Amino acid sequence: MVASATTASPRQSPLHPTQAVIRRPISPIGAYDLQGIAFWQGAALVLDSLRGQVLAVDLETEAAEVLNPFHLDKFVGGRGLAISPPIDGGPGEPTLWFCRDRSVYYCRLSDMAPRHFTKLPHEVDSVAVWQTTVYVSCARTNKIHVLGRETGQEITTFYAPGIGTENLTVRGEHLWVCDRLEQTVYCLDRATGRLEFSVMTPYESPTGLAFWDGDNGVDPNENWEQSNGAAPLYVCYSAEEAYIRDDPNAEDPLQLAFRDRTFLHALDFKWDRDRQYALSNGYLIEMFYVEEISPLEAVDFSQLKNMEWRIAIPADTDRQKVRQVVPVGLPFEEIEDEGQRVAVFKFDSLEPGEGRLFGWKAIVEVRGIRYQLTPRSVEGLSPRLPEGYQEKYLTDNDDLAMTTPTVIEAAAQSVGTETNILRRVLSLRNYAYDRLSYRLTPKIDTPDVVLQRGVGSCGEYVGVLLALARLNGIACRTIGRYKCPPPGDRTGVNLFPDYNHVWLEFYVPGYGWVPMESNPDDIQEGGPYPTRYFMGLPWGHMEIAKGIRFQRLTIDGKLPEDGLSVGDLAMNHVRFKILEELPPLA
Repeated sequence: MVASATTASPRQSPLHPTQAVIRRPISPIGAYDLQGIAFWQGAALVLDSLRGQVLAVDLETEAAEVLNPFHLDKFVGGRGLAISPPIDGGPGEPTLWFCRDRSVYYCRLSDMAPRHFTKLPHEVDSVAVWQTTVYVSCARTNKIHVLGRETGQEITTFYAPGIGTENLTVRGEHLWVCDRLEQTVYCLDRATGRLEFSVMTPYESPTGLAFWDGDNGVDPNENWEQSNGAAPLYVCYSAEEAYIRDDPNAEDPLQLAFRDRTFLHALDFKWDRDRQYALSNGYLIEMFYVEEISPLEAVDFSQLKNMEWRIAIPADTDRQKVRQVVPVGLPFEEIEDEGQRVAVFKFDSLEPGEGRLFGWKAIVEVRGIRYQLTPRSVEGLSPRLPEGYQEKYLTDNDDLAMTTPTVIEAAAQSVGTETNILRRVLSLRNYAYDRLSYRLTPKIDTPDVVLQRGVGSCGEYVGVLLALARLNGIACRTIGRYKCPPPGDRTGVNLFPDYNHVWLEFYVPGYGWVPMESNPDDIQEGGPYPTRYFMGLPWGHMEIAKGIRFQRLTIDGKLPEDGLSVGDLAMNHVRFKILEELPPLA
């Protein structure tokens, strides 16, 4: 490696090793935009791209110290921090690596003076070093470039697993990649670039990742499975958050403003090879769902005799475990409806002016999940649907306009000649995204109207996707109903979702149901679209009412003849509280 001209050596700053794994989010004081993280002998180093500061961070106190006070301008705009020890434990000192613009730089920890390593044709985003090999990511080419450390020449390239800006780190035989847009960490075979598995991060905008080496002699040559959790994976995040600013000099003192939010957080994950999914960080959540009798208009209460009010209860799933459900306001009887838990509230009658609160409070464990199915892995599965699924999940039983020319034509165009079920579902999702834009609407219109209009709410996206999938022989169903507002470190605070939300699940014959979000991945006109919520859900989604109605009202065992709905009689109250972050999975 050829060194460039150097400047005077700065005062030497000590690195502060961390004695234990810190699980809470860590916000280094004075940091604005973290775009890389690395560990050396238990010390956490982060790169603040905005100020050009390489900070040594005490993870316990969140205090930070600048390691490069005389070279800030050389690091401004830098990204993708990495540290490499001497090759094969030979003589020399560790080197720190980073990227800026189209170039890769390195420096000695003793002087922090950047030296140029190589320049690529396009802007590069991150660097990782393993012995004599250097890995460099580039969002422009959507590739990971593999270079020789001695020559800087390209050896080979891998396709990047996501579509956003990606950061890299290496451990043992694996190359780890976090994608800012995809909100995902990928584990790749570092020799071939083959994807082993991927896991969803609990926060958006991950901008760096590194394994904590501790001070206990963790061997960096070990793979993550061999270390038995002794080397947890830390991820740094950087974004903006909105807040209410109090300006006493303004006529309206409360103003909407934005501020930087950047922090580190340990990513917990468990890859279940047998069941083919990976779980990530979890939270214990308290959720209230309560109805308040409050008619919008005059209602004939004399007709409200022997009334049953059914409200679905959170389900137990691969990523969600219900610890407790208790009634609120009135007792309920719990029943099962098509495998789903439902609370039934019974009223002999309701009187004009009568006030009631009734519903449930649930304590639920939730985690992020990503299913690891691939087009190749589903090719050999049985194509048969379970008995009864065709009648339930391939027919128009929810006003899907599946017989209209608009929807029939769209269904044919959406998948073309593709036969693989995963590619078919992804293709029809992308088809819907190409033709729709998100907008909150006052009511849910049928898919033919939505396709012609070109905009839709989450419920209308779901309707379009259900219709296209079912016409193509893909069994699917609706699920929802609410999302816990992020972020996950707002524990012990009452949180109120602005709207309800629905998404869907599609059935993979021979495997089972997997989720797909409705509209959140439709983030840019014409694509490409991320797949962060294709066969994956973040921790905040509360799974309730799989394939059944969330609420249903009956009078004398029948649906109201005059079309009376729950919305005509009551208003709902929905509240979340994050009680704690769950401990790591075994």
